[in-house]
Amino acid sequence: MKPLNKRVFQLLVKNTRQLNSSNVSSSVNHTIAVQERIKEKRKDALLGGGQKKIDAQHARGKLTARERIQVFCDEGTFSEYDMFMEHTCTDFGMENMKFTGDSVITGHAKVNGRPVYLFSQDFTVLGGSLSSVHARKITKIMDQALLVGAPIIGLNDSGGARIQEGIESLIGYSDICTRNVLASGFIPQISLIMGPCAGGAAYSPALTDFTFMVEDTSYLYVTGPDVIKSVTNEDVTHDELGGSKVHTTMSGVAHNSFKNDVEAILQVRNLLSYLPQSNKEPPPLRICTDPVDDDVPFLDSVIPYNASDPYDMYDIIYAIVDEKEFFEIMPRYASNIIVGFARLGGRTVGIFANQPKVAAGCLDINSSLKASRFIRFCDSFNIPLVSFVDIPGFLAGTQQEFSGIIKHGAKMLYSIFEATVPKLSVITRKAYGGGFATMSSQSDITYGWPTAEVAVMGSKGAVSVLYRGNDNMTEMENDYIKKFSNPFPAAVLGYIDDIIEPRTTRWRLIRDLELLVSKKVKLPTKKHGIIPM
Repeated sequence: MKPLNKRVFQLLVKNTRQLNSSNVSSSVNHTIAVQERIKEKRKDALLGGGQKKIDAQHARGKLTARERIQVFCDEGTFSEYDMFMEHTCTDFGMENMKFTGDSVITGHAKVNGRPVYLFSQDFTVLGGSLSSVHARKITKIMDQALLVGAPIIGLNDSGGARIQEGIESLIGYSDICTRNVLASGFIPQISLIMGPCAGGAAYSPALTDFTFMVEDTSYLYVTGPDVIKSVTNEDVTHDELGGSKVHTTMSGVAHNSFKNDVEAILQVRNLLSYLPQSNKEPPPLRICTDPVDDDVPFLDSVIPYNASDPYDMYDIIYAIVDEKEFFEIMPRYASNIIVGFARLGGRTVGIFANQPKVAAGCLDINSSLKASRFIRFCDSFNIPLVSFVDIPGFLAGTQQEFSGIIKHGAKMLYSIFEATVPKLSVITRKAYGGGFATMSSQSDITYGWPTAEVAVMGSKGAVSVLYRGNDNMTEMENDYIKKFSNPFPAAVLGYIDDIIEPRTTRWRLIRDLELLVSKKVKLPTKKHGIIPM
């Protein structure tokens, strides 16, 4: 082949350089255009439904979806997924109503230094309504939470299913609820209701472990006031139908309510500090600044001299737990029983206790359901159980019997007998009949205070049965009290492991928890038990 002459060679080099320069310039321009497009879309996503909608959200006393995430997550740890997704509906003019990210923000972050997955529904975008894309974004982070074993937190603020999408939005709820069931007992699930949560949207929070509401700005119901008016001709407001007061005091659907968005979010952060990441891990340990081996003299005088006088069980709980910190669950519902999380020697425990100030501490249907769910949660997530017992028995009456106290009370029996975590019990005063069986009979270690009474029933009821028709009932009752109104008969038979001075209760429980931390129970092979439903 002939060699190129010098002039031809120079021309070829010049043309090649111009071509490369043109390609590079084109590539750079394309990259810049893409980057500008990304910035524009990101800005759109950050604005949600626009500044007017954001201002309206603030005017209602509510934070925006992104502001809630900012308060909830450790600073700088939130990593967002699917920011640029948009709905795919083209019916009813929806092709002209697309918003970057659609109506929910999803991702993962750290809370108290530990990973969580979360979603925050954006009411400024089409009322936070659930579309097929909205549902896909949520199920994606739920699937990842199941893979890595981390809690799922839902910040709910949605008008319900997006009507324009029809069946697709309903299938979205089914997909979310399927994951709720799969995650149940494996990873903690917490729902915060921070606005409307209506129709099919209400069932997912009901499937989670804890549901909290914000007072005055959130409501939760299956059918709204307009539908109820058309069907039953009843006039009812959103708040009267499904507000926080209804669900924390009457229905038991919500586990607590808080004054505003910020308080609610901070309280959920606090709750997470008690919980493990999954059922594969123990609860987190925290350094205890309180003495772990000192007596608490106050406890020696907390029980009244008169056995029928009430006292406040909270006084005992706060005197025993670390740093007087107790995260109560459902404080306004069925308050004859107290349930919640605390720490003993830095270890998380689940406490359930009778409250003598309310219905004398009797168990009824509502308190049995409240305690059953709490006990099962603790057992699922390796949280030891501590019970403080002062119970005359189950509440008597035709209303309770007709409403199924036997079935609902059996749920609590089932829950406590099924639990395999360490179980400690302190009988402070009465432990009568089925109440004793439910509250403490299956504990690994049971203590009785000197004021403890373990018997089939109270002295008056027992004497009226044993000595019916006897003229000297007062003397018979005194004899019964001397025999059974003390902890010795139960201790003699080994049903109480020790009779202790009340002041020693705290350090004994801490010592026992350290001993029982390695407890293992072998259960029969089965798919699952059948709790009385």
